[in-house]
This record gives sequence, C-alpha cells and structure tokens, in this order.
Amino acid sequence: MYFSKIQKILLFASGLWFFGEGLFGPLFAVFTEKIGGDLLDITWAWSIYSIVLGLMYFFVGKLLSKSKKKEEIMVLGYFLNTLFTFSYILVHNSYQLFMVQIGLAIAESLSTPTWDSIFANELEEPGDSFLWGIAGGQSHFISGIAIAIGGLITYYISFNALFIIMGCIQAIATVVQSRIVLLKRKNALADLENQDS
Repeated sequence: MYFSKIQKILLFASGLWFFGEGLFGPLFAVFTEKIGGDLLDITWAWSIYSIVLGLMYFFVGKLLSKSKKKEEIMVLGYFLNTLFTFSYILVHNSYQLFMVQIGLAIAESLSTPTWDSIFANELEEPGDSFLWGIAGGQSHFISGIAIAIGGLITYYISFNALFIIMGCIQAIATVVQSRIVLLKRKNALADLENQDS
C-alpha cells in the first residue's frame, strides 16, 4: 500500500477535520435545547443544512468539474468551516443556529467534493476500494472517538470550550490542507524550470 504525499496530507487533514466536527456529534440536540430550541428547531436546523448542502453539491460539482483551482477551493471550504465552527459561540437563538448551519453547508460543499476529486486523481487505480475504505473508515473511527471526548468536554467544562477546541482543530486542519496548494505551486514551478532547461 502506497500513499502519495498529497494523499497523506488529504487524509491527515481530513482526520483532523472529522475529529473537530465529531466533538459536537449528538450534542447538537442538547445545544439546540440550551439556546431555547425544541424538537422542531433541531429538525429544521438539520433539514436546512442537508437541503443547502445537497443543492450546493450539485452547483459546486458542476462549477468545479473543469477547474484548475480545486485545491484552493477545498482550502477555502476548510477555512469557512473553521469560521462557522467558531460562530457557534455567538449563537443564542434558533435563527442564528440556522444561519450557522447554512454557512457550514456551504463550507462543506466547497471542501468535500473537491477533496474527493483530488484524492481520486492521486489513486494509481481509481477503483482501489481499499484506499477508499481507509478514507471512509477513518472518518467514522475518528468521529467515534471524538464524540466521547466532546461529551466529556461539554459535561465538565462548557459548550463554549467545546466550540473553541473544535474551531482550533479545524484551523489546524485548514493549515495542513493548505500545504497541498503550496505543493502544487512548487511542482508547477519545477515543471516550468524543466521545460526551460
């Protein structure tokens, strides 16, 4: 089994992202009740997120299918995800929560399809189910650990502490993922130098 440098960066950064995201996990329902929401608000928040995400996936997928800036768009998605994760600290009612959910859906629609596309381009065999299994399996494994830790942080400290930790982890994931953009530029410069010589 061989991972390219880009695949390693993709997997490590997405692992961080899933850990940061997973800390919140099922606590979303408890948080919604804490800000005065009820069962319908939880339902609406998830519904809005899923609908916006689904529509944006179609739009972003079509828009970026021929793009040469996929790495930059993916990093932008990670950056926006970091901002909206920190935004949970400012949420005090259901309407603000809905806005954050819309922002997170837009962020994910920019990062996930482009991540998949970049990862697929790095596969020697596009149908390599083992490498796709690693990519998919790590998300569930890491999220499972994160959910337990997120519950402990919230129980013993607070939701705000949880959101700060989540945002910091998302910021680290963004910085790690941005290495792909730098690597791409370095490779492009090396190609230009090879052509000139």
